[in-house]
Amino acid sequence: MRIRLVTTATLLTLAATAVPVAAQAAERPSGPRQLATLFDNTAVSDDADPGAADFDGAGSSFSAGDLAAAGWTPGRKLDIDAAGLRLPRYGRGAPDNVVADGQSVALRGTGNAVSLLVAGSATAGPGTGVSGTGTVRYADGSSSPYSLTAPDWRTGPLTTKALALPRFNTPDGPRAEATRLYAVTVPVTRGKRITSLTLPDDPGPESDLHVFAASVRPEATGWTGSWAASASGYTAVGPWTDRTLRLVVHAGAGGDSTRVRLANTFAASPVRFGQATVAVQGEGAATAGDPVPLTFGGRTGTTVAAGAEAVSDPARFTVPPGSNLLVSIHLPETVSAAPVHALAMQNSYISADGSGDRAADSGADAFTGTVGTWPFLTGIDVRGGPGSVVTLGDSITDGHSSGTGTNQRWPDVLSGRLRAQDDMPRYGVLNHGISANRIVTDRYKGDGVSTDVGGVSAQHRLERDVLAQTSARTVVVFEGINDVRAGTSADEVIAGLRSISERAQARRLRVVAATIAPCEGYGDCSPAVDARRTAVNDFIRANAGAADAEFDAMLDFDAVLRDPERPQRLLPAYDSGDHLHPGPAGLKAAADSIDLGLLVPRS
Repeated sequence: MRIRLVTTATLLTLAATAVPVAAQAAERPSGPRQLATLFDNTAVSDDADPGAADFDGAGSSFSAGDLAAAGWTPGRKLDIDAAGLRLPRYGRGAPDNVVADGQSVALRGTGNAVSLLVAGSATAGPGTGVSGTGTVRYADGSSSPYSLTAPDWRTGPLTTKALALPRFNTPDGPRAEATRLYAVTVPVTRGKRITSLTLPDDPGPESDLHVFAASVRPEATGWTGSWAASASGYTAVGPWTDRTLRLVVHAGAGGDSTRVRLANTFAASPVRFGQATVAVQGEGAATAGDPVPLTFGGRTGTTVAAGAEAVSDPARFTVPPGSNLLVSIHLPETVSAAPVHALAMQNSYISADGSGDRAADSGADAFTGTVGTWPFLTGIDVRGGPGSVVTLGDSITDGHSSGTGTNQRWPDVLSGRLRAQDDMPRYGVLNHGISANRIVTDRYKGDGVSTDVGGVSAQHRLERDVLAQTSARTVVVFEGINDVRAGTSADEVIAGLRSISERAQARRLRVVAATIAPCEGYGDCSPAVDARRTAVNDFIRANAGAADAEFDAMLDFDAVLRDPERPQRLLPAYDSGDHLHPGPAGLKAAADSIDLGLLVPRS
């Protein structure tokens, strides 16, 4: 609710048209309604007519032109964090969002979350965001509560935004100041059919929680994640014009059908993908057999809006377990910046500038250049299987010091162990390690082209890199050394681990925490750093495994990797030589130490 100054004439008009309180209550619909029929605020204005919208009670609004330039066109369905969100038909001067005040929104479906496109506003200027609680209702008559926070549209964190725009409209013209929209999710009871969502009540007279879109995020039933990588930053590339990327990735789980995920994370503008194909790697950039075309909604290629993603249609392509694949993507237009996973530990390939669409080539001749990152490509799924284990971590999980092209990261070794046994489900293992990443603070600030590719914090990427991952069953959290090295207190790291666990457990994921390995001998690994590390490890060991514990289970990687004679350093046989990162022997020892039964969720 917002307060406005009004004139005497306005007051007289309001008095003449006022509806008694009892009548207002009677007019409120008793049952759930489609979201668009509840719209009561206009947030987006045509740049030529900024007065047609008033998002914040001060006459300010989002720019329709800037939204369209980002690929967020009226009525378009965007895939964000595995949920499809339909944009309102904005820019006509008509309401395009609802201010939350206990309305009941009709929703249908079963899934693992409800996704909402939101933003908070404050009448007195930029605020801190708006929070409230609501209810999800199910067909069997039951319900579950949820908490929802909509960060402020002008001051909310860029690291968690779905989209940032460079300006906003005011009655006096555009103002060059970033605005944000956020895609957030709330937990639901999995397996139950959702019928409606009750929005939070009005938070008070000085702030509003705006909802633009809502949908049920479906379960990825029948799919298992075979390979994945996090977007660690948004960097300058090329420029690449009319070229084809041929990216080398190591698949874990196998299957007779596959689909590929391309993402435009952190971007400010759309990217167009031409033909894309997948093949088993032969020698170098050559394929073993003809590349299999990928389609998107039945079409060759797709355009992905800023901050969104695209998942290909299922392709009849058999992924051999534990194999290297080549995913080829034609970029028909000039690309000068891209979301990347920086530490690929793999050499991929690119064709020459202006060489055109070479995605269907089986030979290597067109691919004259190499690429040391994974741009755009964030996931490969296979049909069937029991689901996925997600490993959330930093450079040790990412594969630093494991050897380029060797596929000796500890998640790779774990994946091999799962494939080689028959006593428990053969989960896919999705590696979401980012070199230099932290639990508490961000390295990459979440917006704009940057040379820092340490990623947003584990807490800020949890939705995208864990909760939205294909058929995620369990998350293994092995992170924190970069936090304590940067001076973050043990209490702050522990609070971050608690938050990650609470959010993941609310989505029915099993949470396994790994203790932090030592690093004495590395440049900044002082006794104070080791004291903070030890305090975090003591907390993990004391708070795992019990019915009411913070974590469902614990992996003691510290005990596996440390030198028994000097516990603050790595065992020399496991040290890569820099005293921070285990080498291949240490990574294998960590993966081999895992009791595979600890990864299985309770039924």
